[in-house]
Amino acid sequence: MTNVIPAVTTEILQAFADAWNRHDVDALMSFMAEDCVFEASAGPDICGTRYAGREAVRAGFAEVWTTFPDAHWGNPRHMVHGDRGISEWTFTGTRVDGTRVEVHGCDVFTFREGKIALKNSYRKNRSPAAARNR
Repeated sequence: MTNVIPAVTTEILQAFADAWNRHDVDALMSFMAEDCVFEASAGPDICGTRYAGREAVRAGFAEVWTTFPDAHWGNPRHMVHGDRGISEWTFTGTRVDGTRVEVHGCDVFTFREGKIALKNSYRKNRSPAAARNR
């Protein structure tokens, strides 16, 4: 009997995006590979902040909602080609200090065995003054 590994589809990436907007870390982790990596859009390293392994990735995902309690990713668009994928979105959120953020961004994914092995996140860096003057 042949083992068939399901491919990641744009529908799966939409379900992943929906879980982000529900702030549902358990649902998010169900899409992730056992040895997953999340490279956040900000942080001290060249790749932002790198979270490796399920527990670190879970904590990294939850940290987004700690920083932006009302975080939302709108207007998602997804593409999949083989073991790679992209999701584009508009991020809106308010930092705990009251600073409002509205920027375009994307995630670049690497898939393995039907799961997300790497979520590499990119977000525009918009000045707070520009966001206020919109």
